[in-house]
This record gives sequence, structure tokens and C-alpha cells, in this order.
Amino acid sequence: MIRDRQARLRAPEDTQTEHLRGLSRRSLLLGGGFALAAVPATARAATRIAGLRGTIEASEFGVRPNAGDDQSALLQQAINASVERGRALFLPSGHYPVANLRLPGGARLVGIPGQTWFDYLGGGHLVYSEKGAAIGLKGIHFDGGNKHLGDYTPALLHFSDAADLSLESCTISGSAKTGLALDRCSGRIIACTVSGARQAGIRSVEATGLSITDCHVHDCANAGILVYRWSEGEDGTLVSGNRVERIAAKDGGTGQNGNGINVFRAHGVIVSGNRVTDCAFSAIRSNAGSNIVINGNSCLRSGETAIYSEFAFQGAVIADNLVDGGTIGISIANFLDGGRLATCSGNVVRNLTVDGPYPAEVQGFGIGIAVEADTALTGNVIEEAPRFGIHMGWGPYLRNVTATSNVIRACPTGIGVTVVDGAGPALIANNIIQDASRGAIIGHRWKEAVTKDLTQVGAEAFPHLTIQGNVAG
Repeated sequence: MIRDRQARLRAPEDTQTEHLRGLSRRSLLLGGGFALAAVPATARAATRIAGLRGTIEASEFGVRPNAGDDQSALLQQAINASVERGRALFLPSGHYPVANLRLPGGARLVGIPGQTWFDYLGGGHLVYSEKGAAIGLKGIHFDGGNKHLGDYTPALLHFSDAADLSLESCTISGSAKTGLALDRCSGRIIACTVSGARQAGIRSVEATGLSITDCHVHDCANAGILVYRWSEGEDGTLVSGNRVERIAAKDGGTGQNGNGINVFRAHGVIVSGNRVTDCAFSAIRSNAGSNIVINGNSCLRSGETAIYSEFAFQGAVIADNLVDGGTIGISIANFLDGGRLATCSGNVVRNLTVDGPYPAEVQGFGIGIAVEADTALTGNVIEEAPRFGIHMGWGPYLRNVTATSNVIRACPTGIGVTVVDGAGPALIANNIIQDASRGAIIGHRWKEAVTKDLTQVGAEAFPHLTIQGNVAG
């Protein structure tokens, strides 16, 4: 039983590792820059529209909106010239058919939100930058048109080793791979919209000081926002205030796809104040991410576990989240693999289901909060979990868990706790448990319920348990 479970639990991480390896590590083999040309001063009208002093207008280089022909070469000339002169490049409203643009350090492109479009022509990538500092894109719609991207690029827009990157009020749509890929980048992704990506909307690998805030990521085939690392380490990405909706799992699996916000091997990440809805698997999933903070998020209609801190993590704060819908509300799991050390407080979990995206295993679906090791559960409210309000431990995998001052109602079993030999200490105190048809607190050996209600009789038979002050009715 334990061996089978261990193999099962390792499978998602192994598959997720392979998924990560699939991300491009190769540098793009791109040609050199275009010759620079001298340009006259920027028109005052363009400066007023862009809101920047000294803006160069792209039309000065012959770049024409709504042109029927390829504007790539002319636009690249304009980009290079604007960098040489230390100016931002303004692009008036209209569609610009382009491909294979390369942004040097210092490039700043400004459009009119909703009106300035780069239409990808195919044949490689749309935008790439390597080792560029202080690059900025604002108010431009990048439309991939679902056209083929080169094998060398992971995304429609790809930034590698970019310092102080800024994308603001941009839209990225219709990528045949990921919408926006960031490798070892620092900077800010602000108020951008990403939709229709065949892989992830936004993915970051090994960030060096990144924030993703106030973005709208929706209708992507496999992931919303990914914060990954090749190997475990400090990352510190901030993911806050985003709206993530309708994320599918087209490539299948048991959790590596289908997540709204997914942290993998990245430590010190903060996920706060996001609204994440209608994801095939988790709204927020952290795999081997230590010192993670998941705070104040709204997680609605998840297809599997709504909030997950799993595998070899140490340190998680999961607080003040709203979970409505899912198969498990919050899971703090995998002590077998070193997952431990958390607080789980002030969350509201309700309206769960036993119907998951794959056959249920271990203790099954329909659990409000599941926990295993070195964790304090306090002040949570759980309603209508169809199996357990709280589930504590699995077999011997329980240690130093407190469940105090929680409100649990309309769950068949209020609290299920392991009583297998070798389980560690647990305190269950001062909880209110109402309408628990199978019992307020029930001891389990693996899947089997083996005790009567421990609030009434028999708790003294299990010295690892301290049960006191609970109100059951």
C-alpha cells in the first residue's frame, strides 16, 4: 500500500519535470541587426498620444499601419534607431504584419491599447530579446493567429536574461505555444491580457525579481501562469491581483496541466489577491515550492484540488482564501516526500464534489482540508464537503498537526484522523462540528473507519491524539 502510494505521488512531479525539460533552453539563432538610419525629430502629436518626451514615430521609417506587405524590416530599423537615440518608438493605431523582431536592450515600444496590433506572419517567432536591459512594451496587441512557431522558441514573445523588463497594458493572443515566456528575467508584467495560448498564458523560469500583477489570463489550453525553476531555489516572484479563467488540460495528466497558477520548485513566491476560476485541475498549485504564501485568493469551480501545497516543500502560509467548488478544497500533502511545515487559517471552503478528473485514489475526493505534517489549522470554515470536513494524516503520515477553532458543517464526517501505528501527535480542540451524519471525529486506518465518534468515547485508546473542547451537534 505505501509503496503503491509513493509511486503514485511521485508521478506528477516526474511528469512535471519532463514538461519543464520540454521548455526551450537553446538560444535563438537569429541574424544581426539592421543598419541604423538618422531620423528627424518626433512629431508633437505622437509625443502627446504616447505620453513620452522625445518619442520617435515609426512612420518616419516608412512603417505603415494596415499595410498589406511585411513591415518587419522597416520596423526593426525603427526599433534599432530608437534605441541608439535613447527614445521610445511610437506606433499609431492599426495592424502591422511582422515576424522575427529582435529587441535590443533599451528598446521601448508604445502603442495605443486595443488599437495597435502586431500580426504575426509566421516563420519563426514574433518578438525575442536576449540579455537586454530596460526593455519596455506598452499598449500593443500581439496576435499570433495560431500560426506555427519555430522549434527553437517556446512562445510568441520570448525574453531571455532580461533585466528590468516592463510589459504594460499589452495583449497577447492566439499563440501556437506559450503566449509570453520569460527565462531568468526581472521586471514587471502589469495589466496585460493573454488568451488562446496552446500551452501556458505566461510562464517564467528562474526569475530574478519578477512581478506579474493585474493581468487577465484566460482560455489557455494547459496552464494560466507558471512560475518554474530547473532546480529548486529562491525565486521570489510576486503573482498578485490577476484574473485567471477557463484553463484546460488538453495534454492530460494528473495535475501538471490544467492549473490557473502553478509554482514548481520555486521558493519564496507570493500568490495573493487573485481571482482564479474554472480550471481543469487546481486554481493554485505549488509543487516543491518552499516558503510560499497563498493569501486572499478567490478560487471558484476548480476541477480537482483548489489550493495545493505538495511534495518536497518546507514552509507554506495558506490564509484567508475563498474556495467554492472543487474535489478537495485545500491540500497540504506528501510528508512521505518531505512536504511539511505550514499554517492554514481563515479560509472558507464550500460546495465540493466527489467527481474528479481521474479515478479517486488514497482517501478520495470530497475533502474540505487535508493535511499531514507540522501544520496548524485554525479558524477555517468548511461547509458541504461530501466526505470529510478535515482529513488529518494518511496511514503513519501524520505529525504535529493541530486543528483548532474551525467551523465544520454539513460534512458526513467532520474530522477524519489516522490511528495507524506510527502516526505522530495531533491536537483536535475547540472546533464546532455540525450535521456530521457519520460522526464528528472518526479514526481511520488507511481508508477504513475503525472507531466510533471520538468526541463521545474511545479517544483515550490513541495516545497520539488529544481531543478536547469540541462542540458537536
